Amino acid sequence: MQLNHLPKVKKNSSKRISRGLGSGKGKTGGRGSKGQKARGKVPIGFVGSLPLYKKLPLVRGKGNRKKSTRSKVINLSDLNVFPAKTIIDLPKLIEAKVVTQKQASFGVKILGKGEITKALTVKLPLSKSAQQKIESSGGKVENG
Repeated sequence: MQLNHLPKVKKNSSKRISRGLGSGKGKTGGRGSKGQKARGKVPIGFVGSLPLYKKLPLVRGKGNRKKSTRSKVINLSDLNVFPAKTIIDLPKLIEAKVVTQKQASFGVKILGKGEITKALTVKLPLSKSAQQKIESSGGKVENG
C-alpha cells in the first residue's frame, strides 16, 4: 500500500471567522458594524421594546375564529345530485359529500344561484330566491 493510492477522506473544515483581516472573514466577522446584534446573543423573536405578539392582541390564539364561523353556502345547482322527491337536510348533504361534517357544524344556507330541475323537499335555511325556484319546480320548503 502506498500513500498516493489511499482514498481521499478529507472533509472541508468550517470557515474560521474573526481570525485576522487576511482570512476573508476578519475584523467584524460578518456581523456588520456595531449594534446589539454585533455584540451579544439576541433572542430569535426579538423585535424591540415590545414583543410582536403583544402588538397584535387580536390575532392571538389558534386560528382566527371570526373568519371560520361563517356558515357554508350551497347553490341550488348543487342540489341536482339528489333524486326527485328527496327530503334534504344536513345528514343528507353530509352523506352526499356536498358539505363536510366540520362545515355543517357552522351551519348551511342555500342560495338561489343556478337552476333546480327536480322537485325536492328542503328542511334548511335558504334565501327568498332559492325558495321561489324550489317551489316553482314543484318542491316544498319546510321550516326554512
